[in-house]
Amino acid sequence: MAEHHPSTGNRLLADPARSNPGQSRRGFLRTAMASAASLLIGIDRVFAAPPNPTIGGEFAGLVPFEDEQVAPAGTLVGSELDGRRFTDLSRISAERPITPNAEFFVRTAVSRLLPAPAAWKIAVDGLVEHPAEIGIAQLRKAAKSMGIHLMECAGNVALTRFGLISVADWTGVPVSDVLGEAKRKPGAAWVEISGFDEYSAPSHTSVPGASWIFPVDALKGAFLATGMNGQPLSPDHGAPIRLMIPGWYGAACIKWVNRIRFVEEDAEASSQMVEYAVRTLQEGRPRYAREYAPAAVDAAALPVRVEKWVAGGKVRYRIIGIAWGGAQPASTLQIRFNPEETFVPVAGFRQQKTDPWTVWTHAWSPSAPGDYRIRLAMDPAVKARKLDLGLYDRTVHISEI
Repeated sequence: MAEHHPSTGNRLLADPARSNPGQSRRGFLRTAMASAASLLIGIDRVFAAPPNPTIGGEFAGLVPFEDEQVAPAGTLVGSELDGRRFTDLSRISAERPITPNAEFFVRTAVSRLLPAPAAWKIAVDGLVEHPAEIGIAQLRKAAKSMGIHLMECAGNVALTRFGLISVADWTGVPVSDVLGEAKRKPGAAWVEISGFDEYSAPSHTSVPGASWIFPVDALKGAFLATGMNGQPLSPDHGAPIRLMIPGWYGAACIKWVNRIRFVEEDAEASSQMVEYAVRTLQEGRPRYAREYAPAAVDAAALPVRVEKWVAGGKVRYRIIGIAWGGAQPASTLQIRFNPEETFVPVAGFRQQKTDPWTVWTHAWSPSAPGDYRIRLAMDPAVKARKLDLGLYDRTVHISEI
């Protein structure tokens, strides 16, 4: 815990020489982080559908998505760097927009070597007049509601059933509160935020590397999260402290934060930045952190379930989907069923905010049995690069019309 000194008031930062003389810190590994896409998600249970005012009739079940391998949804698979948990997106609805903690995705599970949280401190050093520390108890005391925000892994693809995306109601401390207390030296306009990154066993899918370098201004809306959905963070979600940057990919939202270091503008990109350059839509793999664009989530949309209904003796289908991301809300959303077909508007689509997600529905009457590849498209003026590349396409097989 950061000590409270009468001369400084109730501050977050404490001089480490005063609070813990002789404290040593673990080194930070900077090797690249490998892509992991071998653990997969599925939906294999009946969904209890709400009433369907557009189509009417009786719910007859879900149509599964094709060519997406299966792993248990909501279950942690593997451990440490190989640990994964995928969110079951079929459960999303306008009435259930927030992901319960037990279902929130995990891209990297907690290390068996993680120190006890009660003694956790974040070092604040680098280009500062006086290195300092923040104790976990002080952070928890200062935490407040930070709102409902979405997080998406930069590697959220079909092989994971797109289950590396979730929404939570967050609690935490604005990063600006911490940066504002640090006495920076001239030229300290960039900040490297790092997390604990040592593991008991080698990984089959990843190598260590947990840091990102930001311009100070990019962290105005960021916060150090202490809780989700009214509960403390779990170890797998970065407890006791993780970074959360609304609108940025999870690769930059460092878990188990233990260091905030002010650096110069010519600081080289961290290994994690280099590894995630392609997945965060950078131009190549720049050498310097200043050459990186924000790892912001582009506008995107995705079908999350296809419902089969029977009305008046006829089979009808309804697509339920989500839209999220981007710098501005999209005014229209279009859907297409196979390349030879034309895009048609998603009726009633209205996106008021890009964070978290917007739930949309679309009534569909396929012309014939067969495979259908579903693609979405946003307004031409909205930047939606992954969507435009077809990275959020999903395929269903229709056997009855």
